[in-house]
Amino acid sequence: MKKITKAVFPVAGMGSRFLPATKASPKEMMPVVDKPLIQYAVEEAAEAGITDMVFVTGRNKRSIPDHFDKAYELEAELEMRGKTELLRIVQEVIPKNINCIYIRQSMALGLGHAVLCAKPVVQDEPFAVILADDLVDGQPGIVKQMVDVFDKYQCSVLGVMDVPREQTRQYGIVSSTNLEPDVEKVTGIVEKPRPEDAPSTLAVVGRYILTPRIFHHLEQVQPGAGGEIQLTDGIASLMTEEQLLAYRFKGIRYDCGDKLGYLKAIVALGLKHPDVGEKFAEYLKSMK
Repeated sequence: MKKITKAVFPVAGMGSRFLPATKASPKEMMPVVDKPLIQYAVEEAAEAGITDMVFVTGRNKRSIPDHFDKAYELEAELEMRGKTELLRIVQEVIPKNINCIYIRQSMALGLGHAVLCAKPVVQDEPFAVILADDLVDGQPGIVKQMVDVFDKYQCSVLGVMDVPREQTRQYGIVSSTNLEPDVEKVTGIVEKPRPEDAPSTLAVVGRYILTPRIFHHLEQVQPGAGGEIQLTDGIASLMTEEQLLAYRFKGIRYDCGDKLGYLKAIVALGLKHPDVGEKFAEYLKSMK
């Protein structure tokens, strides 16, 4: 029985929707309350038992490995000043059993290409793909939920949610038949269909468990507009030889690649934060 021990984080994108904030800092490092988006994603993977975090990076992404690296000067300063709680927070950014691996994507040629860049590290193991700008708040985390589905069926699993039909052109949309509560057998997948052409309103949102066979299919995919290799095309090809499932995860997804979605995430997680949640709620009430 194969286990998921690796997660791939495609973090080479430009983050153009958040310019100028992302001119010199990656969108994955944008904070939601007191943690950057990429840390929420890594914590979600670690909760699922994943130990190898594979970051597919690009130019101007130096702050991501810096964030997960040991900060000797900062830790020494905090220790000298007796800031023990802050020192603990800094030292626990990533658990000690976690390995961080960085791969450079020299050209931004699409999500499928970013996943393909991870092949030398992933090799012949099943793995997770996590898009950090899709922040999903659930208990347990969504990757843990999906790993449980994989453990049962030993095949690729897509994280999905229902979206309004007028929004189908923003997502990969699946057609499916029900297998069990919250689990669907995928019969087709299409990238960003027009509402009138969408086979359903079941959208893939930033969480994947994939078998290593996906690499073969990504290598065969013909690049589309801009020379990009689409992960959806590789998954559609994978379906011709392997079962593919869609899992309706339990949790709330915030599209932090969008300004409004990002603001919603800050409000929602701010209200839940143990240090500031109560006072933040009072402040929001005072604004009405």
